[in-house]
Amino acid sequence: MDNRPSRHRLVRIPSSRCEPPSQRRLLIREIGGALVRIGLLTEGGYPYVSGDARLWCDRLVRGLEQHEFDIYALSRSEHQEDEGWVHLPPQVGRVITAPLWTAEDDGVVYGRRARRRFAEWYGALASALCEGAVGDASGESSAAEADRFASALYGLAELARDEGGLVGALRSETAVRALERACRAPGARQTARAARVPELLTVAGHLERALRPLSLDWYEDDGLGAVDLCHATSGGPAALPGLLAHHFCGVPLLVTEYGVRLRTHYLADTESPPAVRTLLTAFHGRLATETYRRAAVVTPGNTHARRWQERCGADREKLRTVYPGMDATRFTEVGESAECVDPDTLVWVGRVEPAKDLISLLHAFAEVRKEEPKTRLRIVGAPTGAEGAAYLGHCKALAAQLFPDEAEGLHAVGDNPVRFEEIGGPEVPTLADAYASGAVTVLSSVVEGFPITLVEAMFCGRATVSTDVGAVVEVIGGTGLVVPPRNPKALAEACVTLLRDPERRERLGAAARARALELFTVEQNITAFHGIYLEIVSHTPVRRVVLDGTGEPLPFAAPAEAHVPGRWTEHRTEHGTRLAARGGPGWAAGPPVSATPPFAAPEGATG
Repeated sequence: MDNRPSRHRLVRIPSSRCEPPSQRRLLIREIGGALVRIGLLTEGGYPYVSGDARLWCDRLVRGLEQHEFDIYALSRSEHQEDEGWVHLPPQVGRVITAPLWTAEDDGVVYGRRARRRFAEWYGALASALCEGAVGDASGESSAAEADRFASALYGLAELARDEGGLVGALRSETAVRALERACRAPGARQTARAARVPELLTVAGHLERALRPLSLDWYEDDGLGAVDLCHATSGGPAALPGLLAHHFCGVPLLVTEYGVRLRTHYLADTESPPAVRTLLTAFHGRLATETYRRAAVVTPGNTHARRWQERCGADREKLRTVYPGMDATRFTEVGESAECVDPDTLVWVGRVEPAKDLISLLHAFAEVRKEEPKTRLRIVGAPTGAEGAAYLGHCKALAAQLFPDEAEGLHAVGDNPVRFEEIGGPEVPTLADAYASGAVTVLSSVVEGFPITLVEAMFCGRATVSTDVGAVVEVIGGTGLVVPPRNPKALAEACVTLLRDPERRERLGAAARARALELFTVEQNITAFHGIYLEIVSHTPVRRVVLDGTGEPLPFAAPAEAHVPGRWTEHRTEHGTRLAARGGPGWAAGPPVSATPPFAAPEGATG
């Protein structure tokens, strides 16, 4: 549901070079003074009702009300756009959206010179993908390949700005032939040399979709060129507009990754032919390397993500670990009480999918029942998609085989040892109720990024047993038991240990709650990014131009103090000077005023 308040003005603006007007929207709202103007770059998430990192972005924007946010959002599907936006807080100045899932040819026909430029830059991009391996090469060779990729990427972006969108060119036979020549060239990797026409067409189609942000008209002085910094909420497509804003306008880039996009690609692309996998992995790897190289600061969400970024060439001096901020208030009541509904119950919470390895959990629970016959297991979660639904059915069938005496009552409320439930039901109306219902929370995943369910259990003061995957050890610290993944016997032994020792459970739960409140709250997340914003801006040259009454530039009229709260920011410039709209933030423009102390920053420069 679209919850935009009626006071907002929804304005249709000219379409970008790769989209019809109906697929692009601009929302503008009047905002007062702000300390920093941030261009928030999202892909498949905020401000849409559904999508990745939506809650985190919304909490960040609402928590930093002293700043101004312009949101540049790439949508993933028509359904996501039809669902609308969340209710936007007053500090959001404007929202510009563009679809990543479709791009109609805008009819741009390149002349001979433009076609030569495209063939040159696209061929250089393809050559950078076919030679070497990201993270394996070192020294001058690795730097040269990174430079070649970057030059080709920005060359294509400049071509799109000068001549029109790249959609038609990226879909042309010229692109496929350039890719084929790069694969057949001496020095190309063996898997790339084996690519046939169907594989080349697949790769060319993927590159066309991935490079769609190059054709957007976001990189003008009244667009991303007007913000103080760009904050990409993930790598990949979301960071690409930030790279171009830095290239064209010198805007500093901040990249936050709570789930490394390159890792996501590695895990998702498992069924493609070797040639396709090689070339696409090289593209995503080169893009990640360029993103980390150009970013002023990179904020991984945990050490696990940080290692991936360092592997792709991220400078350690640029890395700042910032844990995701989570709302602890809904778990407060449970966390303040050590009591639980059933001290003989194990609780698992999460999305039902193969990566969560509920099969191992069920086998481990069978071993637990041999030692502690009164123990019960509550599996609380919903399946994700058709694969998740099929996996849930398989898990229920396995539970019926492992516990045949209770198979008939497996789905009903009773004495059956395993129960499959969803949040919102009569027995588990909220997440807090799910964690409160048992003595120990279990995580059995074989693949995990940042384990949100563990943090929620920690807020509730619950002892945990987890598999050693992703950032689990970093999150848990010494407040829970950790076992190897895919090891039902070890998982069972850890669960039995805690079930038999209520005092230890209580100690671990109290320590877990204290750790979570210190590291993983919304407040610590907002405070960290507020400091990072000011740090980046303080090291960035002032790009705004102050004009006098005749329209001439006024030297030294935007001092460094413009970004520092203080009494000097309460004055306007003398002799009726004004800030030029070119490259300036929303609060920079104002009418001429009477004389005030010399070299003062404009009113509202710091909120």
